[in-house]
Amino acid sequence: MTATTAPVDQIVLDMLDAEYRKAPGLSSTGLKHLLDSPARYQHELTHRTEKKAFDLGHAVHAKVLGAGLDVTVVPAEVLASNGAASTKDAKEFIAGARAKGLVPIKPDEWAAVERMADAVTNHADARALLEAPGDSEVSAFWHDPESDVACKGRFDRMLADAPVLLDVKTTGQTADPRHLARYAGNLGWDVQADHYRDGAEILCGIPHRFIHIVVETTEPHLVSVVELDADFLTIGAGLRRAAIDLYAACTAAGEWPGYPAGITPLRPPTWHAAADIDPEEYLS
Repeated sequence: MTATTAPVDQIVLDMLDAEYRKAPGLSSTGLKHLLDSPARYQHELTHRTEKKAFDLGHAVHAKVLGAGLDVTVVPAEVLASNGAASTKDAKEFIAGARAKGLVPIKPDEWAAVERMADAVTNHADARALLEAPGDSEVSAFWHDPESDVACKGRFDRMLADAPVLLDVKTTGQTADPRHLARYAGNLGWDVQADHYRDGAEILCGIPHRFIHIVVETTEPHLVSVVELDADFLTIGAGLRRAAIDLYAACTAAGEWPGYPAGITPLRPPTWHAAADIDPEEYLS
């Protein structure tokens, strides 16, 4: 199947990542860009962001799921004496790898990827979910019932014997469930969850759970398994609906504006409050 014959309202197994990316459809990443601004969404369509954190995440996905983007390790001999990929040969190797759709990883980074993958598979709850029968890197294509906007999603893993979607995430912060809520909200996990759950329900006819397996990129690579609660999912559904409606309106108008014009007042976030400080505690 090629990008010129994009799937319509179906689940596709064994689709190459590059082919999925070229296929038309509004993705969860696109939704999050729209919530920033339509101009951001349009820019990102043709200017894919390459970040080292993304490379690490892609590599962990490939190692844990046994599917996804191919990883290539940058030869140690082309690196600088301090291990940096700053030499001409290293830069040429990395550019060539990206041109082939590969994820270039330095040897020390690949060692970290292996440690993270081991941490995930050694976590009892994560291992039980990942070892359950299912398919990895599942591409899904559907239409939003309210707007008829074409949508797409790529599930990290879709279980066969239960209506469950798994999502493997790496974080440079903490995977502690007690502190993940703000991080998840800032990165739009709720928008992604609603998008994927909606697609799976439309295509399969039954509601699906969406479970995150989170692993820290720093040692000791702690792992947690979390699921957004009903309140979080409700917020995600509202944000996603707003993004889809904005996409439809911008498409109809042929306009993709940036941020609002004029002077916008800033309200303090709920967590930002005056400090309760007693000077005597400092001066006594």
